[in-house]
Amino acid sequence: MERAGGPLLTADVDTEVRLPLAGTLRVSGDGQFEFKAAPDFAGTIEMELGIQNPLLTLENYVEVFTREQLAEPGFVNFFKNSFIITVPSTLLTIVIAATAAYAFCWLDLPFRNVFYLLCIAMLIVPMQTTWIPVLRMLNAAGLIGTFPGIWIAHASYGTPFAIFLLYNFFRDLPAELFEAARVDGASEFGMFFRIVIPLSMPAIASLGIFQFVWIWNDLMNALIFLVDQQLFPLTVGIRQLVGQYANEWDILASGAFITMVVPLIVFFSLQRYFVRGVTAGTVKG
Repeated sequence: MERAGGPLLTADVDTEVRLPLAGTLRVSGDGQFEFKAAPDFAGTIEMELGIQNPLLTLENYVEVFTREQLAEPGFVNFFKNSFIITVPSTLLTIVIAATAAYAFCWLDLPFRNVFYLLCIAMLIVPMQTTWIPVLRMLNAAGLIGTFPGIWIAHASYGTPFAIFLLYNFFRDLPAELFEAARVDGASEFGMFFRIVIPLSMPAIASLGIFQFVWIWNDLMNALIFLVDQQLFPLTVGIRQLVGQYANEWDILASGAFITMVVPLIVFFSLQRYFVRGVTAGTVKG
């Protein structure tokens, strides 16, 4: 059988293959090979080795958790840090955005439209241009290298989009509900928690999915605002698997798949809310 660049030879593992005019080649099951040149062979030879019928194994996933580059503080610690960073940051963003969107929609505040436009204008500001001023503010507050500092940073970057998303959902709620609630003596907090929040769960769930996945997959903010390796999340841990001169793509792929598991669980568990949330307000009548 011929292939581009030369003949294709097949052989069983741990058997010797005779190469015409070159010598013999033995390939072991783990991919190691030994080439013995013929006595009168003085040239060069190029080979591409491949193993047929590979075994199904979980060794690469075990290797991710035991790899030397991740021995300190450990892959499990990176995994735990990702939860500590992602969950509070997501909840903080939802709380700030929900209260702000409600105020912009239903409270009679002076210049509320102006403030809303200013919040939306923050969407066009590149995040990279804000790293230095945010870093200085957090450093002045003594929050660099702490979990509260990264919570504030993530909430700050995610709030403009979150307000935009929830504002468009809140404004489609029937005004008669709020008028009836005010007649019954409900306070603004009562209307927010008893009317707005229950009716807006699809939009809030959609926002939670967006924010959770974005923070979970974030790398640069963690590198900038967290200086202690003990606090680094999973994305930084996976980055340490990248070699300086060569990469072991099998180990990297296993580590990347592990990082995908949690976002996939979150998405599929909230999928029905997500679909209702992203399509809310698109159909009138």
